[in-house]
Amino acid sequence: MLLVALAAAAYFAWRHETARPLRSPHAPPLPLLVAPGASVHDIGAQLYGLGLVRHPAMFQALVLVRGDEARLRAGEYAIPGGLTLEQIVDKLVRGDVVRHVVTFPEGSTVEDMARIAAGQGVPPASFLAAVRDPAAIRDLDPDAPDLEGYVFPDTYDVSRSPGAPAALVARAVRRFREVMAPELPAVKSGPLTLRQVVTLASLVELETARSDERPRVAAVFLNRLDKKMLLQTDPTVIYALRKAGKYDGNIRKDDLEIDSPYNTYKYGGLPPGPIASPGHASLHAALHPADVPDLYFVSRNDGSHQFSRTLAEHQRWVNLYQKHHGTPPPASPGASASSTAGPSPGPTPSASPGRSPSPSVSPRAIASPTMPGPPAPRRKQPSRVRPSPQHPRPRRSPRT
Repeated sequence: MLLVALAAAAYFAWRHETARPLRSPHAPPLPLLVAPGASVHDIGAQLYGLGLVRHPAMFQALVLVRGDEARLRAGEYAIPGGLTLEQIVDKLVRGDVVRHVVTFPEGSTVEDMARIAAGQGVPPASFLAAVRDPAAIRDLDPDAPDLEGYVFPDTYDVSRSPGAPAALVARAVRRFREVMAPELPAVKSGPLTLRQVVTLASLVELETARSDERPRVAAVFLNRLDKKMLLQTDPTVIYALRKAGKYDGNIRKDDLEIDSPYNTYKYGGLPPGPIASPGHASLHAALHPADVPDLYFVSRNDGSHQFSRTLAEHQRWVNLYQKHHGTPPPASPGASASSTAGPSPGPTPSASPGRSPSPSVSPRAIASPTMPGPPAPRRKQPSRVRPSPQHPRPRRSPRT
């Protein structure tokens, strides 16, 4: 009888310690950070310090009895009030860690994303180490040296666990694959490789925030490539300067001469790879450009752009929007207003919310449609970059 009584007492004591909560269900959650490699003893001591167990040995005993020593997962936990010790162990075994939200805006570089993720506790060095491994995209882009352009801009949840950086990058690359899956037939039948499509889309993304303009901006770049014209777009210079650690927020005349394969003022064709992560609309625009003959565009200073077919027309719009800030310049003596003001711009669309006017193809850059003087050095690119008459670009009619 004594042994039975002792056994019963031990059982009820065990149940009292493991199956009854020490805190009220209305108590606020308590933070628990389980470090990688933490022992059962270490975790028990943390729980004791938080008042979640009467003695660390009780936690150790419960874990040993359940055989969960190797199943406890590291990470950041929030232990709500009202949990029993058994429920706490269940939570650690499930890895039910706190999830933090990270949003990568369209047009972000991997460096930008590392800084954003760091705000939610993701170590930037670990994030950058993950994006430097192109294995996740190698089947689609065998030439990719890293994941620039393929970490899709979206909102993700992330934990503060050792594997969080790699898991976040992997999820964002899977999201890119999901978005691009319906477009892959168009890539395979088109004149550009996937890498070139993403590169073009990254230029479009950084040049305009307006979804209605993106197909037209893509057309401008493709038309210039067809005519062997330099793209001359400021975002590529900014990217080159950032890679060289020389960007201070401004572009100066001398910066246009930076010797980088990304500098589209100096080298012809597309840059060697994406300069940011484009969103779905820009990727779609790169594959389905507008059927227009435009070669130039300039900012209207309100988030929209004025497009032109000829250099003369473009220069009139530059004069109006860049030199006179949208006010027609005064007529010179003896000249009519119509001869100096240029074509009527018509109604001006409002700026896209949340985005300031993006840097447009610079007026100073689009100085000549035919690149006078000796031809600019041209980087070596696959033959699919510039469609020849024998390989016309799909979905677009011939142009004169």
